[in-house]
Amino acid sequence: MPRKRSRSSTPRQSSLLDPLTSTVEVERLPLATFAERAYLYYSMYVILDRALPFIGDGLKPVQRRIVYAMSELGLHAAAKHKKSARTVGDVIGKFHPHGDSACYEAMVLMSQPFSYRYPLVDGQGNWGSPDDPKSFAAMRYTEARLGRYAQTLLSELDQGTVEWMPNFNVLLNGASGIAVGMATDIPPHNVREVVAACVRLLESPRTSVRELCEHIKGPDFPTDAEIITPADEIREIYTTGNGSIRQRATWEKENGNIIVTALPHQVSGAKVLEQLAGQMQAKKLPMVVDLRDESDHENPTRLVIEPRSNRVDAEALMNHLFATSDLERSYRVNLNMIGLNGRPDVYNLRDLLGEWLKFRIETVRRRLQFRLDRVTRRLHILGGLLIAFQNIDEVIRIIRKQDDPKPVLMKRFKLSEVQTEAVLELKLRQLAKLEEIKINGEQKELTVERDMLEAILKSNVRLKRKVRDELIADADEFGDPRRSPIKARVAAKAMDTSELIPTESVTVVLSKKGWVRVAKGHDVDPPTLSYKSGDGYLQAAKGKSNQLLVALDSNGRTYAMPTHNLPSARSQGEPLSSHLSPPAGAGFAGVMLGDEDALHVLGTDFGYAFIARLGELYTKNKKGKATLRVPSGARVLTPRPVSDSKTGYIAVVTTAGYLLSYPLAELPLMAKGKGVKMINIPRKQLKGGEERVFTYVTYVPDQNLIIHAGKRFLRLKSADIEHYISDRGLRGRKLPRGFQQVREIEVV
Repeated sequence: MPRKRSRSSTPRQSSLLDPLTSTVEVERLPLATFAERAYLYYSMYVILDRALPFIGDGLKPVQRRIVYAMSELGLHAAAKHKKSARTVGDVIGKFHPHGDSACYEAMVLMSQPFSYRYPLVDGQGNWGSPDDPKSFAAMRYTEARLGRYAQTLLSELDQGTVEWMPNFNVLLNGASGIAVGMATDIPPHNVREVVAACVRLLESPRTSVRELCEHIKGPDFPTDAEIITPADEIREIYTTGNGSIRQRATWEKENGNIIVTALPHQVSGAKVLEQLAGQMQAKKLPMVVDLRDESDHENPTRLVIEPRSNRVDAEALMNHLFATSDLERSYRVNLNMIGLNGRPDVYNLRDLLGEWLKFRIETVRRRLQFRLDRVTRRLHILGGLLIAFQNIDEVIRIIRKQDDPKPVLMKRFKLSEVQTEAVLELKLRQLAKLEEIKINGEQKELTVERDMLEAILKSNVRLKRKVRDELIADADEFGDPRRSPIKARVAAKAMDTSELIPTESVTVVLSKKGWVRVAKGHDVDPPTLSYKSGDGYLQAAKGKSNQLLVALDSNGRTYAMPTHNLPSARSQGEPLSSHLSPPAGAGFAGVMLGDEDALHVLGTDFGYAFIARLGELYTKNKKGKATLRVPSGARVLTPRPVSDSKTGYIAVVTTAGYLLSYPLAELPLMAKGKGVKMINIPRKQLKGGEERVFTYVTYVPDQNLIIHAGKRFLRLKSADIEHYISDRGLRGRKLPRGFQQVREIEVV
């Protein structure tokens, strides 16, 4: 049985098994302390050993281990490709205790020229495509070797520089990763610009971030798309270490079509076409009639956008597409990495380059010191060999006569142990006079090299000059022109919805139970359409497809929505409430359609109304806005359009058969409210519900009114209507006997 420990405020670390007592000792910890400590260990492991790159070489541990494993397998840039599975097996078997799929994906990423600005792996086979970076073949099918850039990383590993630590810059290929509580997003940069900034900082350590930005204009992605972030914002990113970079696709016009020639970093052409096709299907891109992908080996990116006509403004269209698709994309920048002190930190550009230069200077110092030690050792050996050649006969005699010639040689010629070993290892063929001449020549060369190395190591100025010259040589070897041009532009904005909808005549039909649909043109006869059982025609509104539809509910609230989302009149429609959010129990009294200056009469059956401008009724709120104040017990009447507010008239009829007409100019123009009295209904009859306003219509003097009562109708011509014209708010006149139970008023 395990022996229990007494509780202690300071738990001690103990071995699990005591060999003397053969009992297990248990360390007791409070759960909160254990959980906190375990989470801390885990988070530090993820940060330092998985997610964040090191400032010295710009690599994460898995990337560093892949490069090293490939070098150990002899897969240098000039070697024959080997199966990727061989490399992955070595990495996870010797260095990286994680899954093979994650390791292989990291290897693939380092080989993709559209992902890495300077790929470290030279792949053979299917390694993915810009349209689908993860479409690469399995590791048993692909082959790989190191690229030329990786050779530079590994060139100093055997020269006493660092343990398992290649030698590169984190800005060149960038990095991205998510750790526990922190993340990193470092964009790639151009090697020539980075080297120029490093040289400037070497020569002038007090160089500011603004001055360094004269060399590093901004990130340089492995794509020809434009960086449109203004220069002052880029400088702010390099000053704080945080921000975002926007990149925009490049395009040109060809035979009336728009040709997209470059996409933002890691944007798929297939995904862009899918986004644009979705907009076309939703009728949100009427100015485009066709999309094509004509990309091939000669033109890696060639997306064709065919406008509807030559009258389409290509600039405006592309600005809309930039705002609504991945043709313009924003990239987060977070210069978070592990510094030379082994701790993660967010760096500005000056501190980042400064710390990397410290790493590089120390690396070169160690390399030169390693070489100096080897040269000094070799000179020491050469000195002993020359002594032996000058006394070759005696050396041979001692070796032949003595059982143990080593101590005798050391004492006779005052040689060191190392020199003596070198003498004893000489072969007979090396005793020729020509060999002595070679040794003298080698000694002179190494002496010159030793003096040069000592001079560099003793002078910080010469050491920095050495680092500078090597950086410039690397830039000459691997440097290339900037791929991502920097052109400051205003961020794109999407077009207004009304501009995207094709302008065509439409008729919106509303049923009594609130079902809505839209028909093309104005020739449709709404009452003759098919309606659901128990439902029927209520009202129709005519206008254009790019105009907003305004609905009026039974509470006097108005709503606005585009018509292109409504179902076709060939169906029985959909509930209007499914597109809006009216209060529970509310129905719809009518719909209005027209331009913003169109006028409509809004009223209730209590006899109050006003004229409203349609633009005043618009709202983006799906719950609508209060417009018509409805008295308690009153009913909202169907709104009527006003064709001419100066010469037009309104005709109001009550349930008791009274008709009153007067000029529309007598009604006020209001944005909201109760309105004014249209017709006088005795208060007693109004409150008792005996008489209400049945309906009202608007007309112009040359139009006729047809009064429908039951199956009979009465046509009132202009001269007949004058009998009912009076002042607003009066009682009006009764219609002839038999026509007082009005069913409908028609304007013709």
